[in-house]
Amino acid sequence: MLRFIYVILMNLFRAPYIIPKMRKWADHPEKYSEEERYKLVRHVIYLMKRSGKIKTVAYGEENLPKEGGYVMYPNHQGKYDALGIISTHKEPCSLVMDEAKSHTILVSEFVDLLQGKRLIKDNVRQALKIITEVSEDVKNGKKYILFPEGGYEFNNRNRVCDFKAGSFKSAIKAHVPIVPIALIDSYKVFNGFYLWPITTQVHYLEPIYYEEYKDMKSKEIAELVKQRIQDKISSIL
Repeated sequence: MLRFIYVILMNLFRAPYIIPKMRKWADHPEKYSEEERYKLVRHVIYLMKRSGKIKTVAYGEENLPKEGGYVMYPNHQGKYDALGIISTHKEPCSLVMDEAKSHTILVSEFVDLLQGKRLIKDNVRQALKIITEVSEDVKNGKKYILFPEGGYEFNNRNRVCDFKAGSFKSAIKAHVPIVPIALIDSYKVFNGFYLWPITTQVHYLEPIYYEEYKDMKSKEIAELVKQRIQDKISSIL
């Protein structure tokens, strides 16, 4: 939290220019391509990282499927998680986010620039709609970040909690690869009491293709992905 406030203060002079630009581009996707909007998002993340003394190192980028859409399933540690992934994921991707947390300044611009999905928790009908929309998008080649834990603890300390089986229905329905992602020390950026320079890690693990999981139940898939992430984090720490 301390670093979050520090980054905001260090970038206040940019706000009158960068936030209106982000909002304009987000509101007019017909004028600005997906690649242009994604480049702007990554530029803003770069500014935040530079001013906040944040470094993120990616491993296993060669594991990302070369063609078609896929869904990335990371462990969830805090506010920086999606930013860390996007900063290392070269191709445009989007995300599914808790609707209640998606309307603050800057966060809203990020979500809209990426044309992300806002998920209303405890609304089954809306959740089914989001599952269908994400499924259709990834069928058409889009990439998504989806956090199967659904939330995180402050000062997470690299703990991995249970994954929600329903989180995997979009990938299952679309028959696309599931990409587990192990995040390490991401919580130290904005969800811990840390101000010194920090390096976080993003580990792209080997994808799980439809042929491997097609006969599994969603609960079994959730446990498999969680275990692979947990094993990777344990092997590093």
